[in-house]
Amino acid sequence: METVDKIKQQISENPIIVYMKGSPKLPSCGFSSQVAQVMINCGEQFAFVDILQHPDIRAELPKFANWPTFPQLWVEGELIGGCDIITEMYQKGELQPIIKETADKFRTEEGAE
Repeated sequence: METVDKIKQQISENPIIVYMKGSPKLPSCGFSSQVAQVMINCGEQFAFVDILQHPDIRAELPKFANWPTFPQLWVEGELIGGCDIITEMYQKGELQPIIKETADKFRTEEGAE
């Protein structure tokens, strides 16, 4: 599978996904740590990809997303942004409803099948 196809599949299969360095429990950089903490504080499950374990994704995602840095938060197939944007949205109370609504929506859809 081509790397871009793998990225598209990850984004389509995971309504909330963070591309980061390390994992939420063991982040490998300050920016990833900050985003992981914000996401954990939102209180909903989210997927993540450790780009340090996937150099192909690390190389291709910035081109695909037209966003040069990590971490990256994607919600329902749309890039929300990186650390600064995510942190600012969280502090303003704008991120939490997006994450909650998306989680609720996909919980409902999964339960309906």
